[in-house]
Amino acid sequence: MNIQGLKDALGHLDIEDNPAVLKKKSRDFYWFSPILKRELDEVMGDLIVSPKNEAQLTEAISIAYRMDVPVTPRGAGTGNYGQAMPLSGGLVLNLLGLNDINRPQLGSIVVGAGATFVEIDAAARSQSTQELRIFPSTYRSASIGGFVAGGSGGVGSIRWGGLRDLGNVSRVRIVTVEATPRILTLEGDEVLKIAHAYGTNGIITQVEIPLAPAYVWIEMIVAFDNFDQACTFANDLGNQDGILLKELAAMAAPIAQSYFIHHAKYVRHDQDTVFLMVASQNLAALESFIARRQGEISFRSDVLSLDQLHSLPPLFECTWNHTTLFAHHANPNLTYLQILYPYPHQIETILRIKNLLGNEIIDHLEFVRFDGHIGCMGIPLISFSTEERMEQLIKIYEDNDCIVFNPHRYTLEEGGMKRSDPSQLAFKRENDPKGLLNPGKMVAYDNPEFNFSANRKYLFSSLKH
Repeated sequence: MNIQGLKDALGHLDIEDNPAVLKKKSRDFYWFSPILKRELDEVMGDLIVSPKNEAQLTEAISIAYRMDVPVTPRGAGTGNYGQAMPLSGGLVLNLLGLNDINRPQLGSIVVGAGATFVEIDAAARSQSTQELRIFPSTYRSASIGGFVAGGSGGVGSIRWGGLRDLGNVSRVRIVTVEATPRILTLEGDEVLKIAHAYGTNGIITQVEIPLAPAYVWIEMIVAFDNFDQACTFANDLGNQDGILLKELAAMAAPIAQSYFIHHAKYVRHDQDTVFLMVASQNLAALESFIARRQGEISFRSDVLSLDQLHSLPPLFECTWNHTTLFAHHANPNLTYLQILYPYPHQIETILRIKNLLGNEIIDHLEFVRFDGHIGCMGIPLISFSTEERMEQLIKIYEDNDCIVFNPHRYTLEEGGMKRSDPSQLAFKRENDPKGLLNPGKMVAYDNPEFNFSANRKYLFSSLKH
């Protein structure tokens, strides 16, 4: 690999080869997994280029293609599975400079791949009194391109579902990795070829996403004496069609008490909790629903002073994989799994597995709209012992009809969210004929014997028509 030649050819662009910077920009939050930490800890790119526009990007791609240098696109690096880590070294494309934000229109906004959620949301609210429908808990740092390429759902999924659902990403603009890169625009079903594909089949440069009316959101923690009550309450609340929610999560003790240093004081040591965001116009209705279920409102943001509010992070930063982050910081031996519980038996399945595994897991549930129903994703905290035990835990969940999206694997198929069917593979080969784009992440591309018909369920369904 002629890295010096690549540096010389790209020297007029914004490039970086400082080892410390290279190491930082070659990583994400892969260390959530002790397995990925062992496997990926030495991964590092050879050169970073930070294009300021699409023309600079296509120039860099064309030169890398001519020199047979692998190319790995990345945004803010807030993923958890090594999605943007350059397994084969080479050129790391830092896309945060592609951060243009167009003026929002009624119902949508067009933004560059490097624009962050906090920037997009601020523009939508100030210029049109609209807001983002879905965003990750890493709202303040994550970029939209990275989320589309590596995410699945997040805050707002209780109302709008996830990236797999048609309409949640309106349009994507991508660049191919060829001698003369092409600019493609994907809409409708075509968007699903690039969504959660880790940037293996095209480099996202622009995204159009839908907006919703902006509301005043009240943050709330509702406490219960046991986890059965907490998760049943959350499941039933999610099914209240007239109460508009932005976030709904159930946390078994001691998550809130031990890992959320800013919010722990609002919860007794033995309480299980539900974290939620409700539209202010539905506050009275929610209070009535809580009273019916004998919940205790232990925290609500609308009664705090401005000074108190400013001393707290947003409540959504206690949810989704921020929960895992805080827990891991407190106890580095804690890791996690990602579970989809079977509808309509999700609550009984959760409680059955909890009784089976006891203190080996600490349940964290994110309630979402999935295929038209309210269901839940589990992100249980697990004290890591061995890789063999992790595989045994996965089998226990699968034997109880759960779908496990394994966060201890860095390929699309092994992680279990993305299916690489012949259509997906053909799209990869057409847009990346030399296989230079984020190599090592798509098993079907590297393995000619890959079994497309394997009897396995995926979060992102087949692209076959």
